[in-house]
Amino acid sequence: MNLNPPTRRTFLASTGTLATTTLLGTAGRAQAATLPSRPNVVIILADDLGYGQLGCYGQKMIHTPNLDRLAAQGLRFTSAYAGAPVCAPSRTCLLTGLHTGHSTVRENPLGGPDLPLTSADVTFASLLKLAGYRTACIGKWGFGPEIAGQPSHPNARGFGEFFGFIGHKHAHQYWPDYLWHNRDTITLNGTAYAPDLFLRRAQKFITSAAVAGEPFLLYFPTTLPHSPSDVPGTAGRYENEPWTRANRRHAAQVTRLDAHVGQIVQTLHEAGVADSTVLLFAGDNGPHREKGVTPRLFDSNGPYRADKGDLYEGGIRVPMIAWSPSLPNPGRVIDEPVAFWDVLPTLADLANVPVPAHLDGISLRGLLHESGFNGHSYLLWNRPARVQAIRRGSWKAIRFAPGIAGAGPDGRFELYDLSVDRGERNNLAQVRPQLAAELNALMDASIAPDPRLPYGMQLTSTADVADQPQTVAVTVHNGSTAAWTDLRIRLHAPAGWQVTGEGRHAPLQPGASATVHFTLNPSARATPVGTLTATARFSTRGKHVRFGARRKINAPARHQV
Repeated sequence: MNLNPPTRRTFLASTGTLATTTLLGTAGRAQAATLPSRPNVVIILADDLGYGQLGCYGQKMIHTPNLDRLAAQGLRFTSAYAGAPVCAPSRTCLLTGLHTGHSTVRENPLGGPDLPLTSADVTFASLLKLAGYRTACIGKWGFGPEIAGQPSHPNARGFGEFFGFIGHKHAHQYWPDYLWHNRDTITLNGTAYAPDLFLRRAQKFITSAAVAGEPFLLYFPTTLPHSPSDVPGTAGRYENEPWTRANRRHAAQVTRLDAHVGQIVQTLHEAGVADSTVLLFAGDNGPHREKGVTPRLFDSNGPYRADKGDLYEGGIRVPMIAWSPSLPNPGRVIDEPVAFWDVLPTLADLANVPVPAHLDGISLRGLLHESGFNGHSYLLWNRPARVQAIRRGSWKAIRFAPGIAGAGPDGRFELYDLSVDRGERNNLAQVRPQLAAELNALMDASIAPDPRLPYGMQLTSTADVADQPQTVAVTVHNGSTAAWTDLRIRLHAPAGWQVTGEGRHAPLQPGASATVHFTLNPSARATPVGTLTATARFSTRGKHVRFGARRKINAPARHQV
């Protein structure tokens, strides 16, 4: 397999540090009033990047010119929250639109096997793939097991292409022995730096989708700057700083991450799709203090208390930037509290896909367009049997289970007013007992099983039988909040196959499913191996929607030529 060796434009070989690009568009260009319909989407997720580790968030020691420029040309969120203070549950919230009171994965593996997603998990990739987007996950997945063909694999959760690490422990290797490409592994024998391979694969995906003229979703969960502090060559501009080796190379990781972002944006411009693309950048939780890294040296959590693993603000408040040349009024700073579970409904809204019911997230499209945003009544975080937190308005409550973080036999409850105490130092639980009781009860009420409805489109068929036609069932699940009217389901087969049947259906109510059966017969000249394509067209809330799904099919042996 060609892994696209680095070019002079991509790498600065003399120091092992990725060259920094400045091709991020012209800051003074006229801005379009609105985003285009069905824009491309790029989501870049940094691993363990703290709130204060970018220049645009106050960082003074680490160089991040590309991300600083994106913030100046786009939107910078100052009250953006990760889904959790650790990796796996935070990414679950991002992918599925549910907070950790409802989501499938609510904790890190804690020394055991990676926790899996399930067939019930509808991701933002699942939705956009239904709507005709080309989808890819390139980088760290974070959900197990490392087995192809099972429900937790990225290909099974909506990503047409996957390249990277499946599990957490494997993702700690910057020079891995192998990586996954879809359902196969590629042997590397420790000869390549994984984040740079991810960059080149992402650039190739963008270029290919642009040439094909297809809308695309790129989810780019890089492993930078997670421990260990590893970069090729030296620490570059930080090599002679009077810091420990771990801190010098950690700073180099952050700057390399910044350069990767610049290269991705440059690729969008070179492919001619920058104006039709929305890019979202965020960290997945607070900064780490692993293998010799010292967050305090860099002020990595900014003005906030604690870091990775804690539900104080430093563990969950993260940098988040939205960028597109088509965003109105660049340089805006958004202090409205938003969270990872807002991403799925936002992408569904942008792609003209009905938003699934019973999500915890709210579409941020109104913030992007400046057309209004009602905001959250509250935000919730849950580490089962350990610690929970809730933010309602400016009030933040945290409760610890007995024995956790020094809590006594009855646990501990803390209450802070973030409007005057962003460092969470003045516990007001005893001063405001009624408010504390209200937030405690709200936390209890918000931790429950997954509330979602089945959503999507499926093709199932009988096995190939030489003397009988095949029956193909196409099932559509309305897991949204509104009826789907004028529903019409069709099946398209390869050349030489005869399809009998067509489905029209009465309004499909929320929570309901519709199944249409088709008869499929191959002729003597039928293509031996082909692809069935099902389409569903319907209207909802004044919008016309088209879904599509595919399945491979084989002709019975007696018909093959």
